[in-house]
Amino acid sequence: MDTLKNILARVSVRDYSDKEISDDEIRAILDAAMSGPTAVNARPWSFIVVKDKDTLAKMADANGKAAQLLKRAPLGILVCGDLDRAFRAAPDYWVIDGSIAAQNMILAANAMGIGSCWLGTWPQEEKMQAQAELFGLPESIVPHSIIAFGYPKAESTKQKLIYEEDRVHFERW
Repeated sequence: MDTLKNILARVSVRDYSDKEISDDEIRAILDAAMSGPTAVNARPWSFIVVKDKDTLAKMADANGKAAQLLKRAPLGILVCGDLDRAFRAAPDYWVIDGSIAAQNMILAANAMGIGSCWLGTWPQEEKMQAQAELFGLPESIVPHSIIAFGYPKAESTKQKLIYEEDRVHFERW
């Protein structure tokens, strides 16, 4: 799929078929995540790959109402920041690095015909703590976001162009 078409065709998918996502597809999604840029190439992320339905349900409950779609997904990936690996001069860049990794996973999945939905966790302390407890995360590992993945149950509505002229400024405000 052409890159621009892939970006413009991406939609959040919240209902998934029972079709399993293969280990090779999961590896390709993670390869995409780890191919994104990070501050000073620190690569301050880690990923927890979850296929187990009981664990997906616990992740959903720990993350709240908007995350309940995880209960219908065949795969969830928790994106985490590793504070021990973060760029020391600007340690909060781990959040941006995690966001880039998440977007790369979403776009890679879309190119393979796999739907996804991004679910925020950071900076909501209650959600972060619940995910940390669920997975037994060390103190230096911070939950960033969860991405639900699955083959769409039905044809997704194609995203419309959402360019907003009034949001663009050239040369100055």
